[in-house]
Order: sequence, then structure tokens, then C-alpha cells
Amino acid sequence: MPHIDVNGAVLLYHLQGLESGPTIIFSNGLGTTTAMWQPQLQPLEGRFRILRFDTRGHGHSSVTDGPYTIELLAKDLLGLASALRIEKFHFCGLSMGGQIGQWLIHNAPERLKSATLANTGQKIGNDEMWNARIAKVRSEGMVSVVAAVTERWFSPEFFEKSPAEVEKLRNTFLSINPAGYAACCAAVRDADFRSAKPAAGKIPPTLVIAGTHDRATPPADGKLLAESLPGAKFLELDAAHLSNVEAHSKYTDALAAHLTQAEA
Repeated sequence: MPHIDVNGAVLLYHLQGLESGPTIIFSNGLGTTTAMWQPQLQPLEGRFRILRFDTRGHGHSSVTDGPYTIELLAKDLLGLASALRIEKFHFCGLSMGGQIGQWLIHNAPERLKSATLANTGQKIGNDEMWNARIAKVRSEGMVSVVAAVTERWFSPEFFEKSPAEVEKLRNTFLSINPAGYAACCAAVRDADFRSAKPAAGKIPPTLVIAGTHDRATPPADGKLLAESLPGAKFLELDAAHLSNVEAHSKYTDALAAHLTQAEA
């Protein structure tokens, strides 16, 4: 598996698809790995160069001392892109990945051809909730929170019709290093873009996606985020938090249309 030393960490990455095509970088959600983007690969790899990577603290990337910040994780992404000689790219991130995308929009818009921010918000949760989860994971491990987390990932209907998919992502969650997960929880806890003011005329074409049944980042959060970014489009899907998995066909179709329009 390919790895690159970036920004004080070693990051696992996968680069595939059309070698001469425009690049899209996927940024995974908290407690997941590059595998979460599997539904998007086959429909897009014939037209785009696809870069996925395990966020610091997750999967096969380094678990460095925490806590982390969204700025640190965003600079990991920029460092990885630069190391692979990718100057400008389309971005697609979900949850924590969506917060990384917000940092990029506000701090490195010149690197972005477009942004897709899914199941995320300018501020996710509250300090009390995140501190409780961090303490529990540190003392009792990932198994202590897996039920509560995965219950928010999918709607009851998806649990019933796709148990194998749920189990696969549940097992991925259990494989995450508790220290790395806790460090990323702190990054999400401390991220707050509610007062961020985008630079005039520098917002890339942006699509904000929300899930009707998402309790972690409800549609109202997505609408507020879209309203804060001039020109951003908003889409609500019949899904919970991992909308790219639960509503994968509609998610991928919307993403592909957004990328094609941004390339036009």
C-alpha cells in the first residue's frame, strides 16, 4: 500500500482512475477509512483521477500525538496533493471531511476547482458531547461507542435492508486506533466556521449535501452552511449520516453533475 511522509505523519493513499483526467480528492468521515468511498469509485474512475487517503489517526496512516485540529488535517491533505504534484483539484468530504473542506475554502481556495461538503456543519455537536466521547474511548476503547456511532450513520431502513454493508463499516470503526480517533474527535469539537467570512469572489463552485435522517448533522446545519457560502447549492437526500453509502446512486449522480459543471 502506498504511503507518503507528509506534515509530520505518514499517510496511506490510493490514486486511481483516469490518469489524464481532473483530480478529485475524497476526505473521509470520523471513524472511517478510504473504504467508505467505494460506492463512488466505479462510476467516476473512467472520467476522473481519484485520490483517497486515510486521515491522520485512522486506518493505515500515522497516529501522532493529539489532539489534532482541522487545520492540521487540511494541511495533511494539501501536503499529500503537493507531494503527488496535484496543484488544483476537486474536493469531496463528509462530516469531518466536510470540515476539512470548509477550512480549504476559507484558507486555500486557489487549490480548489470545486467543493462538495456532505453531512457536515459549521459547528458539529458541543464540547460536552465530544469530551464525553473522548473520555469513553480513551478509557474503554472503540467498542464502548460503536453502537451509538453506527446508529447515527444509517437510517433504520438501511440497517434492515443492508446488514452486510453496516457490518463492514462497523468493523472498520472498531479497527480504528482509539488514540487517533480521540485526537480527531477533538479536531471536530474545536472546529467552528460560523464566524468565518469567505473571501469575495474566491468561493469555488460548492455543493452542500445533507441527509433527511441525519441526527449528527441535520439538514438545518447543511442549509446554514450553504447559505454562508455565496453561490453554494444545497441538496437533501433520503439518508442518515453516511449519505454517500446509504443513498449512493443519487449522491454519486449529484457529485458527478457538480464536477462536470465545474469543469465546463
